[in-house]
Amino acid sequence: MRGGERVVERLLRLFPQADLFTHVYVPDAMSSTIRAHKVTTSFIDRLPWSRRFYQYYLPLMPMALEELDLSSYDLVISSESGPAKGVIPRPDAMHVCYCHSPMRYLWDHYHQYRAQANPIARAAMPWLYHRLRQWDQSSSARVDRFAANSHFIRDRIGKAWRRDATVIHPPVETGLFQPTDHIEDFYLWVGQMVPYKRPDLAVDAFTQLGLPLMMVGQGSMLAQLKAKAGPNIRFVERMSFDALRSHYARCRALLFTAEEDFGIVPVEANASGRPVLAFGRGGVRDSILPGETGLFFDRQEVESLIAGVEALERWLLEFDPSTAIAQAQRFAPEHFDRNMLELVTP
Repeated sequence: MRGGERVVERLLRLFPQADLFTHVYVPDAMSSTIRAHKVTTSFIDRLPWSRRFYQYYLPLMPMALEELDLSSYDLVISSESGPAKGVIPRPDAMHVCYCHSPMRYLWDHYHQYRAQANPIARAAMPWLYHRLRQWDQSSSARVDRFAANSHFIRDRIGKAWRRDATVIHPPVETGLFQPTDHIEDFYLWVGQMVPYKRPDLAVDAFTQLGLPLMMVGQGSMLAQLKAKAGPNIRFVERMSFDALRSHYARCRALLFTAEEDFGIVPVEANASGRPVLAFGRGGVRDSILPGETGLFFDRQEVESLIAGVEALERWLLEFDPSTAIAQAQRFAPEHFDRNMLELVTP
């Protein structure tokens, strides 16, 4: 249950009679809202080890999507950060794609993914991904209307597919977060500890600074981060939602080191009345108002992040929690609901 699944959950509240189609389905990992709906899987769900290693079946996903029978539906909504938009609706149906991102591993992050792949995958990727890009671009013509989750993704849709998109920010349950007057002397980082989120920047910078930092999350980089972190850095692999809300509200500021498509975590921190220090590229530029609800640092380098922390320390006396909370309310679920219903209306 991550950001994409939360969007699907909200779509199911808007369309309570909707059926779901997906490649792989693990009911125990899903919310009760999703489990209450009819779910049809593609043939990938029946292949060996697909529920654990579904990413390895990427070459089969275009075929699997095209085999799904959607002829009973006059409205199809695809939630896309992989090839979901490649389904084939009937000719009179409206197909609306809510795009979290064109496939990063095919387009702007291709060379990064290939460099990190094992030797067999690295050798196969040029031929295979060339074909997948052709299919990805041609299948974009099957969509009647695109929604992008940020202006950053709207621009990427235009670059990859030469299509226009309406920006509809993802729903954030801002009402679940509350500020507090009891602010403590620690910075907070929340997310998967994987390379593209750049948790190493936070660890390296704060080891040098010596300031208290709490890192919340799991991922492939966790062991190496722990090994090089200074004694001022605390790691918490799992945290309950109530505990996370409390930490949002009590932290000095949230660190956001990734270039994300949108980024829900900064909005949750603002909804808790706390500022954000973020890398100033990607979807975070839609949510954070520099000099009002947070600050940006301009390069994914340790020196740039350190300079950003020092600037934030000087600026904190000017920070007004009420401004951050008001800004966060712009991303409350009712705005998503209204904008999506407008988009699917003929």
